[in-house]
Amino acid sequence: MTECVQPSHAASAAPSGRLLLVLMLTATFMLVEAVGGWISGSLALLADAGHMLTDVGALGLSLVTAIIGSRPADEFKTYGYRRWEILAALVNGAALFGIAGWVVVEAVHRLGDPVPVRAGLLLGIAAGGLVVNLIALRILHASHNHNLNTRGAYLHIMGDLLGSVAAMVAGGVIWLTGWTPADPILSIGVALLILVGAWRLVRESTDILLESVPAGVSMADVERRILEVPGVEAVHDLHVWTVTSGMVAMSGHAVVPELARHPAALEGIRTAMQGLRIGHVTIQLEVERGC
Repeated sequence: MTECVQPSHAASAAPSGRLLLVLMLTATFMLVEAVGGWISGSLALLADAGHMLTDVGALGLSLVTAIIGSRPADEFKTYGYRRWEILAALVNGAALFGIAGWVVVEAVHRLGDPVPVRAGLLLGIAAGGLVVNLIALRILHASHNHNLNTRGAYLHIMGDLLGSVAAMVAGGVIWLTGWTPADPILSIGVALLILVGAWRLVRESTDILLESVPAGVSMADVERRILEVPGVEAVHDLHVWTVTSGMVAMSGHAVVPELARHPAALEGIRTAMQGLRIGHVTIQLEVERGC
């Protein structure tokens, strides 16, 4: 006998309105930083402007996929379209790797061939960038822990914020001491921090696409909880995976010999899985092993 228990899901779709606002803020200040970096000769500002350029693309991608992901399920996409958000997160993570690599290569080149930097202009623009990035982070903060797509956008903005801080520090050092290598050295530090966030984003999105067991869920614990349900004698063919951000699913077979206990067993298994934050449960009940 096969039964499905499919409770309704409160979709944690990416807030497209917030993404649009952050996209507009980022695109505007990207132009300011690009011009300011070119005039001042600062790699830190140019790197941050380059990062912002990819942010504009990443935020645009996140916005489009958030809109696509909000479409309801249909006869062809029975889980809906929300995995587009995971694809966007993977692309954003890969883009962050590329940005960090470019910054490191350019910084090494500038260490060998220093470029004059106008510290005053660098400080002013970097301070403005810091304010803009703080506003953008505040806008996205409410949902970045619950949606991988939004987290990708959030990490891009966090990288920009770190770039602004590094540019301000570099500007201060150059202003006080005239030591221009501070600019590329701090840029390398920011690139390394960006790589950490990029690696986590790529790893998490890849795990979801490969339908790995979600972090924080133990298959042994899942099996134990099912076996603790009255009437369940055995469990096999268990699978637990993440469909998309905030949507964890489980399927499996449970041996319940007594037909009269099937309804209670189904309810018990569903309740046990809710304790592990598994909301979508599909379980096949069998009356004997090997069925």
